[in-house]
Amino acid sequence: MSSIYKVLTEEEWEHAISLGYIVTKLDNDDGFIHLSTSKQLALTLHLYFKNSKKVILLEIDQDSIDEIVFEEAKSGSRLGKFPHLYGKLLIQNVKKDWTLKRNGFDLPKKVLEELEE
Repeated sequence: MSSIYKVLTEEEWEHAISLGYIVTKLDNDDGFIHLSTSKQLALTLHLYFKNSKKVILLEIDQDSIDEIVFEEAKSGSRLGKFPHLYGKLLIQNVKKDWTLKRNGFDLPKKVLEELEE
């Protein structure tokens, strides 16, 4: 099974470490935890984190979570089924974490959308 990922701001990651689980405003508002496959990750970063200088990328141990459902995107520009977690995403479900710094090149949104086709 391929990996799934969660992107957080540094503040969200620090808060998650102190709580023992990951929680974001967007996830709370939508009623589930947004996750991405590796194929969906570039456009997720572009759409939701384009103004961030640094983010935390988490690789999630999908086999340790039963409540993940792959559902069609609810926004018009995204294609395919996205992993959504209906339950808590515990710190212990994180296999690996990376700090990503913004680099000098940014692919156009149109090119990133084509990655998801």
